[in-house]
Amino acid sequence: MTKAPDFWFSAGRSWQSVLLAPVGWIYGRVSAKRMKGKALGRAGIPVLCIGNYVLGGAGKTPFSLRLYDRLTDEGFRPGFLLRGYGGRETGPLVVDLERHDAEAVGDEALLLAEAGPVVVSADRVAGAALAQAQDIDVLIMDDGFQNPALAKDLAIVLVDAATGVGNGQCFPAGPLRAPMKDQVVRTDVLAVIGEGAGADETVHMAARRGLPILHGRLQPSVPDSLRNGPLLAFAGIGRPGKFFDSLKDEGLDVAETRSFPDHHPFTQSEAQSLLKTAEDKGLQLVTTAKDMARLRSNEHQIFRWLTSRTEVLPVEMRISDEDRLVTLIRERIRQRTFKPV
Repeated sequence: MTKAPDFWFSAGRSWQSVLLAPVGWIYGRVSAKRMKGKALGRAGIPVLCIGNYVLGGAGKTPFSLRLYDRLTDEGFRPGFLLRGYGGRETGPLVVDLERHDAEAVGDEALLLAEAGPVVVSADRVAGAALAQAQDIDVLIMDDGFQNPALAKDLAIVLVDAATGVGNGQCFPAGPLRAPMKDQVVRTDVLAVIGEGAGADETVHMAARRGLPILHGRLQPSVPDSLRNGPLLAFAGIGRPGKFFDSLKDEGLDVAETRSFPDHHPFTQSEAQSLLKTAEDKGLQLVTTAKDMARLRSNEHQIFRWLTSRTEVLPVEMRISDEDRLVTLIRERIRQRTFKPV
């Protein structure tokens, strides 16, 4: 995915969104019809879907990691199921950090695999079956909210508090993956991430349906090395600006930034350019955990140099209503009725 255009998140209707509205209407109709499709299968274990309404990042991976840790503490044996966006493998397969790289399974799979078992599968029903065979008893599905193929026991949808659902239009006129009315009715829990008023309308929609509304925030943990001088920050994620802002919010000296598309496969020339700029200007390189996962999976010498000279800003998801979420999950597991896939 390329970098999200600014007009997706601008106030009012831009000329670009007006021009693309007919295409967005068609896309929305197709997406809505797809979401209404019957599930092709039901896993033999509970499936917790972590999704969002819009294209781009909203903190799904950090949220999934935090949920994994909490469920482990609660005595479950959780695991992850991903499509493997950005990777060539269609699966189903269990991610092996010794064998797989970002080109094979995608950066998110590598990042999650550092915490626990990850299954990558384009066929989510087959992936769930493989996960169950790995002795996983609760499956955290990172993304896949709009895909009806695998029945979900609990659909947790994340929304950015600052930007909400942008201009409220469907791709490519806006960031929505499907019309809001068709997405909200399939939401079980809404999680508002960060601070701001951009998601207020979405929160009101969820509240009118009586949905549980949780709140979370990304908490950076700043290494001392990032406080020693000016930084060259680079990121290839859905909204790189959020990463750059988080560095500045921590009081760090961000002298220069480089933005790349989401899941961007860095080239040797780009790596060389980053290293040269940092060396010439005396800047410390810093990036996201996802970007570092992609860089580390490339064995070319230039990427080894780049990773050795680049710091990561670690972030953790803090969920203020976490106990309530665990209670909801336990209730859904108790209510679950097993049906043949």
